[in-house]
Amino acid sequence: MPRNGKKLLWKPGTMLYPVPAVLVSCGEHGGVRNIITIAWAGVVCTDPAMCSISIRPQRFSYELIRKNGEFAINLTTAAMARAVDWCGVKSGRDFDKFREMKLTPLAAKFIRPPLVAESPVNLECRVKEVRELGSHHMFIAEILAVHADPAYFDAKTGFFNLAAAEPLCYCHGHYYRLGKHIGKFGFSVEKKKKQRPHRK
Repeated sequence: MPRNGKKLLWKPGTMLYPVPAVLVSCGEHGGVRNIITIAWAGVVCTDPAMCSISIRPQRFSYELIRKNGEFAINLTTAAMARAVDWCGVKSGRDFDKFREMKLTPLAAKFIRPPLVAESPVNLECRVKEVRELGSHHMFIAEILAVHADPAYFDAKTGFFNLAAAEPLCYCHGHYYRLGKHIGKFGFSVEKKKKQRPHRK
């Protein structure tokens, strides 16, 4: 609890942190393309697998996504932090962000926008609905395919260790790498295994 038992009361704001800092690629592989850095991205449904991103209509990527109805969400890592920030402050009207940040465009399987090869995970997305909410419009999309870097896959255990990629998070204006592992889903109710007595 706060020392004086009280908290500061602020006006309504988007203080839901931390969130993933992702690169959203759009346009067409081999044509007009762009990358936009987005922190307002999330999952909205399991079956079918769906996600959402929110973008200001003034952004260059907005029209590309609205026109083509497709985009890719590319998860990012601590090693990509500079590129992530740069792609968020520079406009695709002025720069080819793939070229400027030395990111590799990779052809997708089902959509026209390129994937970012340096990303440990890429999600191919097709827009199902656009909600004009105010300052931002939300694109609700179906996830058509997921691409995963085999470098983080343990063939023996079948475990995809995404944490080893040091995923990048955004928290109130700052970037952070994923921290210390605390527990897996359900650890709070997991029964402890009884240790077998050692035979002499």
